Amino acid sequence: MLSYPDQLEIVPKRVVDARRSVPGSKSLTNRAFVVAALATGRSVLHDVLIAEDSEVMIGALRQLDFSVTLTGITATVEGRAGAIPADAATLDLRLSGTSIRFLTALVALGRGDYRLDGTARMRERPIGDLLAALSELGASVGTELGNDCPPVIVRADGLGGGAATIAGGRSSQYLSALLMAAPYARNPVTLRVEGVLQSKPFIDMTIELMRDFGVDVVREGYERFEIAPGVYQAREYAVEGDAMAAGYLWAAAAVTGGRVTVTNLGEGSSQGDKRLADVLGSMGCSVGWSEHEVAVAAPADGVLRGGRFDLNDMPDQAQTLAVVALFADRPVRIDNIWNLRIKETDRLRALATELRKFGTEVTEGDDYIVVNPLETPPPGRVIVDSYGDHRMAMAFALAGLRLPGVVIDNPACVAKTFPDFFRVLADL
Repeated sequence: MLSYPDQLEIVPKRVVDARRSVPGSKSLTNRAFVVAALATGRSVLHDVLIAEDSEVMIGALRQLDFSVTLTGITATVEGRAGAIPADAATLDLRLSGTSIRFLTALVALGRGDYRLDGTARMRERPIGDLLAALSELGASVGTELGNDCPPVIVRADGLGGGAATIAGGRSSQYLSALLMAAPYARNPVTLRVEGVLQSKPFIDMTIELMRDFGVDVVREGYERFEIAPGVYQAREYAVEGDAMAAGYLWAAAAVTGGRVTVTNLGEGSSQGDKRLADVLGSMGCSVGWSEHEVAVAAPADGVLRGGRFDLNDMPDQAQTLAVVALFADRPVRIDNIWNLRIKETDRLRALATELRKFGTEVTEGDDYIVVNPLETPPPGRVIVDSYGDHRMAMAFALAGLRLPGVVIDNPACVAKTFPDFFRVLADL
């Protein structure tokens, strides 16, 4: 992976004009690793993401005695037909939310004692909703400190199955974790969602991936899911480009008056984050979709139009849109994004704090943010605190494409999902 200085100043660009691929989807990569490990036989996963989050997942699976080999961006996983080879493990999952949530459900299928932990921030991120649902399915799970946050302790003896209720208000990853493990319960599993489910497209993604590996889910919208006992079948699987990563490049086109075509993501993608292209379209950009490509060009008249946008289905794109809002013709309000507060940092608070450094007016609500456009460029350097959060660093780098003097503190945090992001940005 590339190395970065402690602080990195972004070099403004007049107009970006590029065609390029983006790294493999983090969400699909980590889901595919889990399903392939549970499958019968050898799966070959192509175009996987190589970054900290996927390396955390690979390392944890190896600690659990799964065989995972990596050649470039191709991974070979020897599935164990629902068995967890290791009967004990202590897993350091750092700040990878997908890893700790998916693997908590996975190890519950095993026989033995498992401890799942992470960074100081991970110990502040709630996981109690997932543990409550696993308990309803017969698992013995809890938290070491009794506060519904990691470290998680699993004393596994398989999943019995039956019915469980999962709260939908914090994260869809809890439901995805349960869905992927459910085929290996001893009895059929019925999952009911309580409240409004966050980030619904990620559930579509999970169910589509399960189907690709041979297991069907019977569903009633986003309220009820039924999973019969079954076995994933090993296969070759190609991971499509990451829609979140694509979003930064589309936004770069929007703020510089340019055009970017992402060449490994298409209209058939199940990733909800691809909708940012359409949001940019409603702001005046031109958007072109095809089977394998998405092109975004800045407004022909040079005017990005503000407005009000509900990003509940793709909350991680809120930071990108909030930075684009600096260059709009009127305020941008982003709604229904409460769960940003329990991400790698409190992203709503961090967004408001860092945007104000540019001299703009920002309103931070419980589950929304309003960003007013810049009236004049900031008079000097703006040092943006990334909070060690990869998405803060990448989103605010976009401002530096338009404004001189934008400096990103701790740029190396992009290693979590897009290690060579700043090189890609410079090469546009």
